[in-house]
Amino acid sequence: MTNAVKREALWEAAKGPWDVLVVGGGITGAAILREAARGGLKALLVEQKDFAWGTSSRSSKLVHGGLRYLKEGRLGLTRESVKEREKLLREGHGLVDPLDFLFTVYRGDRPPAPFVAFGLSLYDLFGDGPPHERLSAEKMLAAAPSLERDGLCGGFRYRDAKTDDARLVLRVLQEARAAGGEALNYARAASLMTAASRAVGVVLEDGESGRSVEARAAVVVNATGAFADALRRDVGAPPRMRPLRGSHLVFPKEKLPAGDAITLVHPRDGRPVFVIPWEGATILGTTDVDHGEPLADEPRMSEVETAYLMEALATRCPALKLSTRDAVASYSGVRPVIGTGKKNPSQESRDHVVWDEKGLLTVTGGKLTTFRKIACDALEAIRHRVPLRAKRVEKSALVEAAVPNPLDSLPFGALVRLAGRYGAAAPALLSAAKKDDLSPIGSTPFLWAELRWAAREEAVVHLEDLLLRRVRIGLVAPEGGAEHLPRVKAICEEELGWDAARFRAEDSAYRALWKTNYAPPGRA
Repeated sequence: MTNAVKREALWEAAKGPWDVLVVGGGITGAAILREAARGGLKALLVEQKDFAWGTSSRSSKLVHGGLRYLKEGRLGLTRESVKEREKLLREGHGLVDPLDFLFTVYRGDRPPAPFVAFGLSLYDLFGDGPPHERLSAEKMLAAAPSLERDGLCGGFRYRDAKTDDARLVLRVLQEARAAGGEALNYARAASLMTAASRAVGVVLEDGESGRSVEARAAVVVNATGAFADALRRDVGAPPRMRPLRGSHLVFPKEKLPAGDAITLVHPRDGRPVFVIPWEGATILGTTDVDHGEPLADEPRMSEVETAYLMEALATRCPALKLSTRDAVASYSGVRPVIGTGKKNPSQESRDHVVWDEKGLLTVTGGKLTTFRKIACDALEAIRHRVPLRAKRVEKSALVEAAVPNPLDSLPFGALVRLAGRYGAAAPALLSAAKKDDLSPIGSTPFLWAELRWAAREEAVVHLEDLLLRRVRIGLVAPEGGAEHLPRVKAICEEELGWDAARFRAEDSAYRALWKTNYAPPGRA
């Protein structure tokens, strides 16, 4: 079936009734859908825009243990995150990969080196990877020659991990569907349906056609992240979210080389700023500021945030002499943080919460790394309301292990990457590839075969879905991948059935979106 036919069939079935209806298509919602389906429940996920449209495609791409939480005394959160990181590294080869970090220590930095060393020792204790090591200034400069020499006391090397955050969401959704779950994008939960003052479903609106459906469920799960207060309002719950924006700049690796990730302590406020090698490019981030714009609008990086990140880079890597003209893209995400009134946004807790309010189960907050634990907590909270076949869900895999086929005509490393990113679908992706589809898209690590497969099988509705979330050339290729659009057009016409007029409209919308929200601020 084509994407359009599948979508139409799912809309016809959307009214249910369902055991569990999950609202929100980020990593939290995807994980809850998967655990519900694995537990034998009839489950549907709906997302008002595209899967991973929000925070789950706009993170710093790190699967980390939360080293900075040790500074706040959050040992439990750090330990839990490290354990989940280790499990993802074992199970997610090709999708979650180890990443060495260099933590720089300059004269006068806070926290001081002994405190960092103590924190890293705890980090080692919680995990089962290689222990951290202390580096002299000479060894730090050998590992990262662009660092400022003056005042450099040395630093540390330790291990964390990185991922393609949007692809992680799609892998989890793929496994949820394989277990019997269903997922529908561009389906907005316009309002909550109640009976006897309790949630019994949602009114869904099709973002494409405008039609509406009343979808009924025994349990409605609000996994909308920073948007969580909107559905909570329908059961009379007071607002509790404090949306915080984190923004990033993306540089070509030739401009900002980084073999390992680098932690720079910002000279102004002591916050960590990361330089992260990712998908053939280098990410600089992140900020942590209150987001006062409408949540429904695409977030974008401000000039103030740009100046903040560039200040850290200019102070710690002045020899590079970089400006925003050297950046290839920018992106911003809005974190779902529970507000407690703290003056400094960075001091707000990143813990997840599970609230049951008049039958509406809200699951929000937390970190990308702990998505499975968050989903398990949600399932435990509804166990008394719907019968789960599985006695406990904590033992489930974070992602199902995938093994590459060594007989395929690609280097083994590329096969591991495809197996990690697409799991059980990797062989079909390779079988669907046409002539030259196994070549990379420009200088990026993404293959044309991935783009074709996404258009054919991954619920693409708009061009931005394809280029910003299915394959990430909108973030790592010049001008959002504009030079590749003629070939993209041919694939979209073939796999999505778009005619020339439809592609022109999608092309125009994508270019406008990229220019407004993904181009580096201040660049001509």
